[in-house]
Amino acid sequence: MLIHPHIDPIALELGPLKIHWYGLTYLVAFAGFYLLATLRARKAPYAQTGWNRQQIEDMLFFGVLGVVLGGRLGYVLFYKPMHFLSHPAEIFAVWQGGMSFHGGLLGVIGAMALYAWKTRRHFFEVADLVAPCVPVGLASGRIGNFINGELWGRLADPSLPWAMVFPAAGPDPRHPSQLYQFGMEGLLLFAFLWWYGRKPRPLGAVAAWFLIGYGTFRFIAEYFREPDDFLGLLALNMSMGQWLCVPMIGAGVLFLVLSRQGVWQRQADALASKQPAVSP
Repeated sequence: MLIHPHIDPIALELGPLKIHWYGLTYLVAFAGFYLLATLRARKAPYAQTGWNRQQIEDMLFFGVLGVVLGGRLGYVLFYKPMHFLSHPAEIFAVWQGGMSFHGGLLGVIGAMALYAWKTRRHFFEVADLVAPCVPVGLASGRIGNFINGELWGRLADPSLPWAMVFPAAGPDPRHPSQLYQFGMEGLLLFAFLWWYGRKPRPLGAVAAWFLIGYGTFRFIAEYFREPDDFLGLLALNMSMGQWLCVPMIGAGVLFLVLSRQGVWQRQADALASKQPAVSP
């Protein structure tokens, strides 16, 4: 049985300025996205359609806004709507914690749609470029959760070699679910999408597999993650995270079917015939 190592959440203090490890994981996520997206933009079919470093930087700006705004609003709406309805000023108190991946995903989808519209590209051309670059950022975020000793797992058998005591959660051993998510949503999903996205695929297929893969891995991980104490388990003994993954997986399957039928490609061809892609 292991004990969670107490790690100071503050990585660096410069006078009144305090830099937290969790904030640094966001920087690592955005930097990782930039590097990976730049690499993908040099490969077919993106190099042939005019993608360049400047466009990746512009898209990253849109994405950062989507992650922060969507993640916070998703937490407000999905997890504590009544609390924030009574305390609306706390919606802006992001330093107190409270971000939702599914809300961040919706924010990023909105940002990609806006970017696609501004550059006159098909949405799934943007989404297919972006999708394999996201899991590394998710992995970084889960390391931040582990450093903070938060979002711990459910109770575990003490004989489990990697069962861990999180002091803030009490004396009983638990699953280090942050590390499970690091491995599944981060490393495994990245490895699959990067491999799958190396070859030309039907338009929309890479993005569809991201939705299916993340939704499936997160659904599994939720069986080992302690539900939020203010929500507990919901209908069918499923957590909020699992319920949010159900439509995500369903949308991914639908998008994959439409992708293989060539629906998105026909739309993209029609769009390209009307107007050339331009920089925002």
